[in-house]
Amino acid sequence: MVIKNMKKQLDKKSKFLSYVLRHQPEAIGITLNIEGWVDINKLILQANQHGESMTRELIEEVIKTSDKKRFTISDDGLKIRAAQGHSTQQVKINHIEQVPPKFLYHGTATRFIDSIKEKGLIASDRHYVHLSIDEQTANTVGKRHGKPIVLKVKSLLMYQQGFKFYLADNGVWLTGTVPNTFLIFD
Repeated sequence: MVIKNMKKQLDKKSKFLSYVLRHQPEAIGITLNIEGWVDINKLILQANQHGESMTRELIEEVIKTSDKKRFTISDDGLKIRAAQGHSTQQVKINHIEQVPPKFLYHGTATRFIDSIKEKGLIASDRHYVHLSIDEQTANTVGKRHGKPIVLKVKSLLMYQQGFKFYLADNGVWLTGTVPNTFLIFD
């Protein structure tokens, strides 16, 4: 029971950190720099002032136990950021361009397929389209949105035709858009 309650608390704190570090930092009065970083002590202070019981140890435990690896602590240990997935326009992480593997995968819900067949994959309110290295991870992502479907992306061909790809700190592949001509619908 104690382990279950701890996991529930860590999940709740992870969702809170995602909310403020990816989408609404102003909700607790913090400002992210252009690369998405914020001082950990300031984050803790502001979170506690807004009713969240937050400590450095708790943040480190969230990062250590998260299978999604959404957060990164700076090399000097003083700052934290979300690895990717920002909807706030002030953040522009300078990811390093990488050559992708031949195929990447995108998990989504079946209800979006008609739109994807027409428009391809677009970033919408985020900076990038998120792609996975394997089908299993993409399927897990798709389940979050409804009945899942996994699309195969001809990523290396896209790259060879001038599309840019980046690898986030947590292993998620990022690109600006995926035209429907580079998608395999099985």
